[in-house]
Amino acid sequence: MKKIFTLAAIYFLVLTFQACKTNLEQADIKSGNADFTRYVAIGNSLTSGYADGALSLYGQQNSFTKMLADQFKLVGGGDFKIPYMNPGGGSDGSSNPRRILGFVLPCNSNIPSLSPVLDPAGYTDLNNVKDGGPYNLVGVPGARAIDGNLGIYSLFNPFLNRFCLTPGVSSILSEALRINATFFTLWLGNNDVLAYALGGAITPTGFFSASLSDTAQVRTTLTTMVDSLTKNGAKGAIANVPDVTSVPYFTTIPWNGVVLTQGKADTLNALYQANGLGSITWQAGANGFLIVDSAAPPYMRHATAEDLILITTPGDSLKCGQWGISPAKPLKDANVLDKNEIATINLYTAQYNASISAIASKYNLALVDMNSYMKTIKSGMVYNGITLNTTFVTGGAFSLDGVHPNPRGYALIANEFLKRINATYNANIPYVDVTKYEGTKFP
Repeated sequence: MKKIFTLAAIYFLVLTFQACKTNLEQADIKSGNADFTRYVAIGNSLTSGYADGALSLYGQQNSFTKMLADQFKLVGGGDFKIPYMNPGGGSDGSSNPRRILGFVLPCNSNIPSLSPVLDPAGYTDLNNVKDGGPYNLVGVPGARAIDGNLGIYSLFNPFLNRFCLTPGVSSILSEALRINATFFTLWLGNNDVLAYALGGAITPTGFFSASLSDTAQVRTTLTTMVDSLTKNGAKGAIANVPDVTSVPYFTTIPWNGVVLTQGKADTLNALYQANGLGSITWQAGANGFLIVDSAAPPYMRHATAEDLILITTPGDSLKCGQWGISPAKPLKDANVLDKNEIATINLYTAQYNASISAIASKYNLALVDMNSYMKTIKSGMVYNGITLNTTFVTGGAFSLDGVHPNPRGYALIANEFLKRINATYNANIPYVDVTKYEGTKFP
């Protein structure tokens, strides 16, 4: 009998301990000194959930901001309204059939390459959902920091036009202020440098050109936005700008991707010699692509490890069209970032990030260092036994456009935000389970 009582007592104690443990775990979840009742997310395509070259319902449902809102509900967060797209294929903001990167077999080869193909999921026109506003997710693909407080911008950007209150008057900031948020996340500045880099650092003309944004203008606009968002006591998190070399768009195609036999190298050397280009030579093994360079007579040279070949240089052209190999077809400036262009991009990125850091300090915001974190992902990490890095297609963190994360990558970003929010506001909000989200989805 004594033995039975002892076992019963132990069983009772175990149950009691488990119950206490559950209560302690629940009690440990806390909001700290921040109020998550009304959360608004402000930013560009990364905030909206853009992926695989378009904005889609699937992407919005798997945005890092939606993940944050779900976690905030554990500490008193309210509804998080999203200007959802129609079901079906995504939209890149144009009225043309959407094209994404997919696998093809160029030149009847058995070696697969990556080239743009039509999206088999179809194309969805942008729907007008302004009557359902205001929305907590104010993520506008294509938006720069300098566009944040610009009313006329809503006339030109179809992603903002579709849900803003008054096109031509409403701005990203004014839409965010409609929520009267108690907490916000702000991640702008990427496109102020990224759009320029995506175009190969060629500055076009036009009011909304893909040039590097003026650093003072970026600082002034972001300061104005944060000042307006915090006037009623709201707290928030602001993220900085990642290095462009952290995304596979710029790191997938190797600079020395021309692999030759000795016979092929000899043939090319004879061809170049006959065309008066004897200073350019080829060898057996790996060679740098031939690229345009006005500072290197005869205005072209081999790429080096300091150059980045953009992923939009179609594999079919490189393999079969002889681009980057033939003396008549050097890779154009739009296909390459050289070391001087990269240095300029890095300089602007550093200046944007210095301003963002200063703003975070001035307004006591959580600073999310996405610049450093993206470099961590690039180096590779293991999360719950899953290896993740920025390798195109196989790395598991980025979508097929080479710029935007996939759902699993967005979950990593959500957790980095939560890490800094918890530390800054003495909160204890549980992290997102990254393994619950899908990796790369193939067309």
